[in-house]
Amino acid sequence: MKKAPASRKSRKPFRIAVLASTRGTTLQALLDELRGRKLPGVKLVLVASDVEDCGALKRAKEAGVETAWIDPKEKTREEFDAALRERLKAASGGKGVDLICLMGFMRILSAGFVRRYRHRILNVHPALLPKYGGKGFLGDKVHEAVLASGDKTTGMTIHLWMKGAIRVPSFTKPRCRWSMAQTENPLIRWKPCAGKFKCSKKSGIRR
Repeated sequence: MKKAPASRKSRKPFRIAVLASTRGTTLQALLDELRGRKLPGVKLVLVASDVEDCGALKRAKEAGVETAWIDPKEKTREEFDAALRERLKAASGGKGVDLICLMGFMRILSAGFVRRYRHRILNVHPALLPKYGGKGFLGDKVHEAVLASGDKTTGMTIHLWMKGAIRVPSFTKPRCRWSMAQTENPLIRWKPCAGKFKCSKKSGIRR
């Protein structure tokens, strides 16, 4: 006899962790979606950073989300990633995480770490790849490059992170038009597409 499918209430939450090093504006968009109950079944169980006083950790603490700061000083990349893995394994009372989202995370993950979480790491890049991506395109440098180019359309790319490099598929590329006249300091106040996104259930990511 086949077992009856679990009810929506009894299903285990899809646990995600966010790695961030910067202001946390994209994280805030995710927090807003969760607070508005627009991502049913999804639970943010950890926000971790290599920067002790970054805005992302502050936003997570204010939202009541577990946080972790991992001091990168005197650690090799592998040692840092090992410490990060321990925090991820301990998240949600030792239940771990199903998905890791990189949202302004300014470190390159080791090949071993990426293999450990194969097909379970998403990166959010603040531009429309393949333009404005690759070495040196981090943080405000991405937006500075878009401004300098004169492009009228920009946005973000959400893609799998594999072996420390960008690979297809890209799940979504939200776009928006912008103008220098809209803000005095677009590098601080610009919010591409409100930073909101949803990942397709057909992405192939499994628990």
